[in-house]
Amino acid sequence: MLQVNNIEVVYMNVIQVLRGVSLEVGDGKIVSLLGANGAGKTTTLKAISGMLKTEEGEVTDGSIDFDGKRIDRYGPEDIAAMGISQAMEGRRVLEHLSVEENLFVGAYCRKDRSGVKRDIEMVFDYFPPIKRLRHKMSGYLSGGEQQMLVIGRALMARPKLMLLDEPSLGLAPLLVEEIYEIIRRINAEQKMAIFLVEQNARAALGIADYGYVMENGRVVLEGPAEKLRDNEDVREFYLGLSAVGSKKSYREVKHYRRRKRWLA
Repeated sequence: MLQVNNIEVVYMNVIQVLRGVSLEVGDGKIVSLLGANGAGKTTTLKAISGMLKTEEGEVTDGSIDFDGKRIDRYGPEDIAAMGISQAMEGRRVLEHLSVEENLFVGAYCRKDRSGVKRDIEMVFDYFPPIKRLRHKMSGYLSGGEQQMLVIGRALMARPKLMLLDEPSLGLAPLLVEEIYEIIRRINAEQKMAIFLVEQNARAALGIADYGYVMENGRVVLEGPAEKLRDNEDVREFYLGLSAVGSKKSYREVKHYRRRKRWLA
């Protein structure tokens, strides 16, 4: 469904953030992109959704294909209409609008009014805590409720591919577990592909089919999620400590091989 082909991304014609990134998301699959702060994960999502164009960034090399069509030359409104919806990092609700109005905004591309109303109830079924708050201003919601709302708003577009940026950020562990179970349900029941960017490797790899690890603008490791989840080097990288307590980057882990790939 989605193919990112050796892309490079530069901001303001000066700052290079991505360096030859390649990855893919299959139809109906959950794929996770892992990495520390500043690795280039969010930039990768913005390159896919077209949001780079709003931040003086551009794909300067390589290409991005979605459903067989090259999309990196299009703006975010066109890419959204093609079937890609992004829930951005930081729980960016429209604070002056109610919960229900935020959900209607998510469906702005759609013409089927009866289907939109039906899908609002579907979102409330996935996220019961926000149903009783449907008329409340979204700026007054808790962090967990806002996260549920932004995922629900992305779902209202009925996308073929949903991009989720750090859905666990700042949330309590029990709430993270709840939200990830809902993401898994959405994927299974709606047959929707999900590309998930996270620092929380345990949560992301717990529901993903396949994963990539990014560092300093490059993909340094990839493989089936269960292989990455059980790999000692990945765990060491995310703990940030070696056995003797010294800081390490992934490139310093002894078993590191660039673009190591496990076969299923």
